[in-house]
Amino acid sequence: MTVATYAAQAGDWLRGHAHWLRRLQWGIVLVYATLLVVPPFLPLPTETDHALNNLTVLAQFAFWGVWWPFVLVSMPLFGRAWCGWLCPEGMLSEWASERGLRRPIPRWMRWGGWPFVAFALTTIYGQLVSVYQYPLAVLLVLGGSTVAAVAVGLLYGSSKRVWCRYLCPVNGVFNLLARLAPWHFKVDHEKFREPGRKVIPINCAPLVAIGHMQGAGDCHMCGRCSGYRDAVTLAPRSPEAEIVEVADSGRWPTLLIVYGMMGIALGAFAWSSSPWLVALKQDIATWLINRDIYWPLDDGAPWWLLTHYPEVNDSFSWLDGSLVLGFILGTAAVVGSMLLAGLWAADRGLPGRARRTLDQLAQGLIPLAGVGVFLGLSMTTVTLLKHEGLNIPNLPWWRAALLSAAALWSLRLLWRLARRRGAGRGRSLLALSCILPGLGLFLGMWVLLFYIW
Repeated sequence: MTVATYAAQAGDWLRGHAHWLRRLQWGIVLVYATLLVVPPFLPLPTETDHALNNLTVLAQFAFWGVWWPFVLVSMPLFGRAWCGWLCPEGMLSEWASERGLRRPIPRWMRWGGWPFVAFALTTIYGQLVSVYQYPLAVLLVLGGSTVAAVAVGLLYGSSKRVWCRYLCPVNGVFNLLARLAPWHFKVDHEKFREPGRKVIPINCAPLVAIGHMQGAGDCHMCGRCSGYRDAVTLAPRSPEAEIVEVADSGRWPTLLIVYGMMGIALGAFAWSSSPWLVALKQDIATWLINRDIYWPLDDGAPWWLLTHYPEVNDSFSWLDGSLVLGFILGTAAVVGSMLLAGLWAADRGLPGRARRTLDQLAQGLIPLAGVGVFLGLSMTTVTLLKHEGLNIPNLPWWRAALLSAAALWSLRLLWRLARRRGAGRGRSLLALSCILPGLGLFLGMWVLLFYIW
């Protein structure tokens, strides 16, 4: 049998075993709730505590060492299978929607900017409260998101995942990365529209218009639609197909790529290692003390606003919080604006004025943006493994290899997108040269973080 045949059978298997997937999701919910709710009531771990003897350390390793970085990895490998098979928030939101008020989805919730805004606010707030280090912050950020998902389910939709489609903080990132997946539910649009076919009602929980579906960005890979009207089949495809051939995007996904994943996320990962930030803090603190201005140095803010754990000598002053916020936003502004300017210039240099759009070009940056977020999250994985006495051999080389491979893939996609616009080799090279300064700045920040700072 061919790969396509196996894939189609896998899709049908998912459709026929939906009840087993639901049981698996309830198991994930139980584990998730335990790791989320119990650690805040336990004493903070010490240097001698490890994942095998301390639930708080185990939860930290599970959430930030394994879950988040490798969920990102799963998106370009399997599409949004995590969302459809395992995600506790998605399952709880759909479960609540089955029993809720079933109100229509309000217009404000459909605003296209929520994926960017939610990602930016969650990322920045998580840094201010040290979400990677402390269980109370984890309960606030992840638990708050889960409560919101259930609340939205209780209010809106009928057996739908309204939260996942419109408000989930990582929905936009998952949508972008899933466009690289080598699998998707392929729709035969002609067969789908044929009259007289027997139709068995299905529930597409993430609210995808199945008859018009072309890509994998919104699909949760649950398999419920497999075989629908004999026109929907799980099938292999080129990992570049959705980026180059479909090229369906908009301004908000572009902003999420350049200002979110390549700007805000980079700043969030880099600030704690920056000697520039330390030097700036010392200079400002000296200036304030010399003028008898002490309130910015006060570190008594509540833990839910700024990091405040005096029992382990870890508390942010107002100055600390301002500098962290400024570093993240400043990094996003500089890196994101340079990338956006390069995309704009490249777009203006390509033919096809009537359909000119830099948003299509921006999708070529998805591999590099995704690897950047993964490497940043995996920094916590590396730290936790070292605490457990495990070191990753040749780690600097692995990081360099991943960044290089992602950069080359992004350049290849940008080249193909330029050629798709009808540009010759010369104009395509000129377009790519416009984007190189922004890419160089982005990669240079990672070099500083991993090899110099």
